[in-house]
Amino acid sequence: MRLLIMGAPGAGKGTQATALAERFGVPAISTGDIFRHNIKNQTPLGVKVKSILDAGEYVPDDVTEEIVADRLAQPDCEPGFLLDGFPRTMHQVHFLDRYLADRGEGLDAVVSLMVEPEALVRRLLARAEIEGRADDNEDTIRRRMEVYAGQTAPLLFHYENKGLLVDVDGTGSVDDVRARMFSQVEAHVAP
Repeated sequence: MRLLIMGAPGAGKGTQATALAERFGVPAISTGDIFRHNIKNQTPLGVKVKSILDAGEYVPDDVTEEIVADRLAQPDCEPGFLLDGFPRTMHQVHFLDRYLADRGEGLDAVVSLMVEPEALVRRLLARAEIEGRADDNEDTIRRRMEVYAGQTAPLLFHYENKGLLVDVDGTGSVDDVRARMFSQVEAHVAP
């Protein structure tokens, strides 16, 4: 099973990605987690990524693509994977399409968690208070939403045209969203 999970910042991708990956027995691969690990350990990549994220921007395609290709080449990804936070641009979509095609593989589904923008701002501000995340102040959050809408939302149209998109209402309790997501993905990939 090869899956993507998408949604604006704060839509619950990380929470739901773990559950979805466990459901299908594949690793959940979060580019955000990879970046945060590097930032925490102050690697050269981490220092570079931190300055980009602190400005509310996304990490450049070539850096992200290299990291993802390296991770997908690991043995635990042979039965499949769930990508969280990648792709975010059409450049990355084409990279992933080529990467998978070169291996005779393709995506099974693209899950899109749909949440109203103002609800997302409230979620992220609450998360910033709880987790002390410096990258989550209101100006940066709104900038990330703009960047998401401009760069990432068009990907949903691409995946919808390929018949891969599974829109899931991302509002409600974690358990309610999870149940809807499982049901809709299983219905989508059923023969």
